[in-house]
Amino acid sequence: MEATGALVTRLNAQAVSQSALERLQALRAALPGPVVFTTSFGVEDQAITHIIATAGLDIAFATLDTGRMFPQTYEVWAQTEALYGIKVQAFLPQTSAVEALVAAQGVNGFYGSVEARKACCETRKLEPLGRALARAQGWVTGLRADQSDHRQGLTFVSLDEARRLVKLNPIFDWTRADAAAFTGANNVPVNALHAKGFLSIGCAPCTRAIAEGEPERAGRWWWEDEARKECGLHVGPDGRLSRAGAPA
Repeated sequence: MEATGALVTRLNAQAVSQSALERLQALRAALPGPVVFTTSFGVEDQAITHIIATAGLDIAFATLDTGRMFPQTYEVWAQTEALYGIKVQAFLPQTSAVEALVAAQGVNGFYGSVEARKACCETRKLEPLGRALARAQGWVTGLRADQSDHRQGLTFVSLDEARRLVKLNPIFDWTRADAAAFTGANNVPVNALHAKGFLSIGCAPCTRAIAEGEPERAGRWWWEDEARKECGLHVGPDGRLSRAGAPA
């Protein structure tokens, strides 16, 4: 396989003039090993699911079922599998870890501090993500650069150094309106909560609808500092988002 640093550089250069489908095809062609798309069933992820499924790309679907998701999320999950004839593999938190977490901080202890909330995300999301990506060479996400100020520095392709895999954000340069227009034009199932002001949907206790004029991700962990709200899925050990550039 091409040296990783050179691969990231090449894919980023190509992506500028490519469609989302072409970006996914390029990643799939470049990596001999498994590629995994992690979906939370938001509008961006639903657009990517449609592209992957209709093109028949050899990319596995996975989701992190934290145990505290909205009923509407499970509904769109079932609708998506039925429409496209796919299976989205669920990765759930370890039972013993959840029991220990709740015993230590209470059922809603994550409201108490940033540290408590991050401990919950670690148990319910990060550890399952590690299992979802354990054998993968490539990781596809639905991140967009304009979702928050913290994500402005993202690129199409980067090396996730902690997990030693290539990460592709195929609709990095789309707007939310682009994703909504795409799903609407292609009759893609979307979460019913989007129409009620829930633009970024995570766990039910940690997500609210946003008011007019609020940033897109204001409804996530709304009791915390707006500037750097991330659950940890897309950040490295230093707390920064993954960016392009990697050693060969």
